[in-house]
Amino acid sequence: MKHCSEPRASATLSSPHTLRLAGTWTARGLGGFADELDDLRCDSSAPAQIDATGIDRLDTAGAWVLHKLLNRLRAEGVKATLHGLKPEFGRLLQAVTEHEEAQARAPKAAPAASVPQLLERVGRNAGSAWEQFFAMLSFIGECAQAFANCVVHPTRMRWRPILFNIRRAGFDALPIVGLLALLLGIVVAYQGADQLRQYGANIFVADLVGLSMLREFAPLITAITIAGRSGSAFAAQIGTMAVTEEIDAMRTLGIAPLELLVIPKVIALVIALPLLTVFADVMGVAGGMLMASSQLDVSYTEFLDRMAKAVSVTSYMVGIAKAPVFAIIISLVGCFQGFRTHGGADSVGQQTTRSVVQSIFLVIVADALFSVAFSILDL
Repeated sequence: MKHCSEPRASATLSSPHTLRLAGTWTARGLGGFADELDDLRCDSSAPAQIDATGIDRLDTAGAWVLHKLLNRLRAEGVKATLHGLKPEFGRLLQAVTEHEEAQARAPKAAPAASVPQLLERVGRNAGSAWEQFFAMLSFIGECAQAFANCVVHPTRMRWRPILFNIRRAGFDALPIVGLLALLLGIVVAYQGADQLRQYGANIFVADLVGLSMLREFAPLITAITIAGRSGSAFAAQIGTMAVTEEIDAMRTLGIAPLELLVIPKVIALVIALPLLTVFADVMGVAGGMLMASSQLDVSYTEFLDRMAKAVSVTSYMVGIAKAPVFAIIISLVGCFQGFRTHGGADSVGQQTTRSVVQSIFLVIVADALFSVAFSILDL
């Protein structure tokens, strides 16, 4: 088998003022020839002639090398003129020259322009947060409209998904909610034990545990737990359905996604979270009672008698009243972030994380607003 070799590009000085170019000026023919050209020097005392008659082939790579050669000679003070180049090669060289000149005239970006500056990042984040805020308001309005349709037409209510979500978000969460509330009650009683013992006010541990658990800690720890457990599940489920185009298929079949996926979750959590809060109240008080008995010698009977006097029904209902609001926040945020999922599995993870973070943040903000409102109302 014969191998056809093309003549390699070459450049020779036939005289101090004449440079002859020959061979194949292509990407394959040039090879390392571009480096050899740097060693060629023409006498700048007289005009130089560059004879390109011997160039057999020329592509953009060869045209670019030839353009660079002419520019280098002119930069060294040599008045170089090119002649003998075929017309089609001349047009290609002209196109490369115009492109290089346009690139040179283009304004150069500052070195740090590609890195977003602080104000730019703040502006983008603020714009994204503002857009997400309005999208959330729109989503809440659509959910309210879907709920109103279900109330007007009870046959549209999905009872089986509601019961399923009550079991998943409520009954299945009893162990973790009860354990956390029990430990929190123990911690509250243990932290107050040393201070109360110093003043001989051991019995007031019932006031401390009862009021703190029933008014604040039990509803808050329950909501945070459900936000991390069920809110993330809502976002992941709907996000996966959005990625796999199941939601689009539901719309094609005439099934309203909000009525099937969102409304049952909201109703189920509004029912389950107050019941979980009551359970957390019982477990938190039990933990405080256990610690009071072991650390402060306060019997169970004395603890319950004092707690009945210290904690009013109003204080108990204040904690329970927060739970439905927390439930609406957690379910709506989880479902909203799920519907905003797009792309692939990475987006599902990102939106799930956002749902948990935003749910916990909004729950704490709502709890703070409740505290201010109840303080103004003297409750």
